[in-house]
Amino acid sequence: MLKGHPKGLLVAFFSNMGERFGFYTMMAILVLFLQAKYGLSEAQAGGYYSWFYFGIYALALIGGIVADATRKYKFVILVGLFVMFAGYIVMAIPGNPLAITLTGLFTIALGNGLFKGNLQAVVGQMYDDPKYSKVRDSAFMIFYMGINIGAFFAPFVATGIRNWFLKTQGFLHDGSLPAMCHAYTGGKLEDPAAFQALASKVSGQEVTDLGAFASNYIDAFSKGYNYAFGIAAAAMIISLIVYVVFNKLLPSVEKTPMVVDPLKPKAKGNLVSFLLAAGLMITTSVIFYFAMDDLALGMAVGLFVGFIAMMLQISTKDERPRVTSLILVFIVVIFFWMSFHQNGLTLTFFARDYTVKEVGPFTNIFFNLESILSFIGAIAGLVLIFHKKTSDKLIGGIMFVVLGALTYYFVSQSAALNPIAPEIFQSFNPLFIVSLTFPVMAVFAWLRHKNMEPSTPKKIGIGMIIAAVGFVVVLVASIGLVSPHELQFVDEAGVTKYNPVPDSSRVVPYWLISSYLILTIAELFLSPMGLSFVSKVAPARFQGLMQGGWLLATAVGNKFLFIGSDFWGKLDLSQLWAIFVVCCILSAVFIFSIMKRLENATK
Repeated sequence: MLKGHPKGLLVAFFSNMGERFGFYTMMAILVLFLQAKYGLSEAQAGGYYSWFYFGIYALALIGGIVADATRKYKFVILVGLFVMFAGYIVMAIPGNPLAITLTGLFTIALGNGLFKGNLQAVVGQMYDDPKYSKVRDSAFMIFYMGINIGAFFAPFVATGIRNWFLKTQGFLHDGSLPAMCHAYTGGKLEDPAAFQALASKVSGQEVTDLGAFASNYIDAFSKGYNYAFGIAAAAMIISLIVYVVFNKLLPSVEKTPMVVDPLKPKAKGNLVSFLLAAGLMITTSVIFYFAMDDLALGMAVGLFVGFIAMMLQISTKDERPRVTSLILVFIVVIFFWMSFHQNGLTLTFFARDYTVKEVGPFTNIFFNLESILSFIGAIAGLVLIFHKKTSDKLIGGIMFVVLGALTYYFVSQSAALNPIAPEIFQSFNPLFIVSLTFPVMAVFAWLRHKNMEPSTPKKIGIGMIIAAVGFVVVLVASIGLVSPHELQFVDEAGVTKYNPVPDSSRVVPYWLISSYLILTIAELFLSPMGLSFVSKVAPARFQGLMQGGWLLATAVGNKFLFIGSDFWGKLDLSQLWAIFVVCCILSAVFIFSIMKRLENATK
């Protein structure tokens, strides 16, 4: 796997793994935590969620500017790790008011901005060496796999910690209960009898004081999530240790002359241009803020437009074709991430509200960490059996028999119906990333051998088409289901009454799992390929800045995540998913229309 790659790739791989564990803990539980703790609506929680995701990626632009100006990429990465650790500590403290929680989220976003884009830039710097340039795409796919190993375990750990704390307080988990608790205490619950029955079920005894139960359950539920954030902080320590001990294996560019040095006469013009462009970026942001009457959205769009203006201002005539090609790709990825990152928002709402709460013994394999690991090991053993080496065949046979038997044991010990948690669905995307990275790399290698491999821009366009198919699957699953807006009504007193989703509108989990599988394939075609494209096309003096631009485009897409949560209670479910199908298709059409220009930029 690592043959022909520099040793520094492993350092980046493991440094990123721990950080991504913390990040995907946030992705799995953040909106659920915000709603459970503070009683927010889907639209309100989605607003904060999109703010957080916007900050994570938008602040990478600052990280890129700092690293490019100082040429101390590795030091900026280290600072980012420490800042993120501090943010997770804030999130791990129970009982914080919403303002402190949002401060913790901003701290995490700031640290991520210093860390993420610059680590990607350093990986790209390793492959600027002609010795490694031919394996750049595969390097970013391996690097991307490291992201997702940590991400796979995060939802299981977060759910396990939450469920453990609930049990210490005498409760079982039910994802629909926090909303019912808040509705009851707010006088908005339509059917208190159903609430009492469910409260008695999770308590293991008859509940008579529903007000006390609601308060205690919300407190235990949210504290369990706080302790899960504490595990994320512990994962950050692992990333810090790996990075501090082994970062010498990463390339250093500190000795390269600074891009903008005010002490050098020849650079004064560049400095003035840079300052003027930065001012333009800020001004554009302010204009869009007032024009759109939305601070976050105006800032997101304004910063992106200003970034484009800045890059066109400070780039030379020779650099401009590369810069404009990158900007066009950035526009496309806005719509991809707006759609794809619904997995932590509306797709999580769908997992909680529209997917069955209990599954049979076989399906339960995929919602239990021990059984899914044994199942994965058995499948890996089966794959090894078909290898050419006798030793691989022998090891594969042993793995298949032993781990297959262990999987059967877990199935046989399962109950007829087993409760599942909506957070676990977030583990399927990273699981599929890890499982499919090598097969996709093998397909690309085979096509490369036949001189048929699609160019990097073509892979991105194909990824957009595949993403559209992923949303078609969940669209089909939603046909005929009662939509969120049909479950709420205003009574004679003018109070909005709340009804939970009936069991008749809950579907089997394989719909959502299939959607994640297809979206993962799309991600493999687009995200690591996009990182590779940026590192390949970006002018040498803008490496960190253009990686920041990629992440800024991702930030703008993430700010548009609110479209999903805002329409959640207004449109039919099938209409909601159709929005993302159309966005992905139109993006694919656009990128194929400019394909020649993008391909020329890589030459």
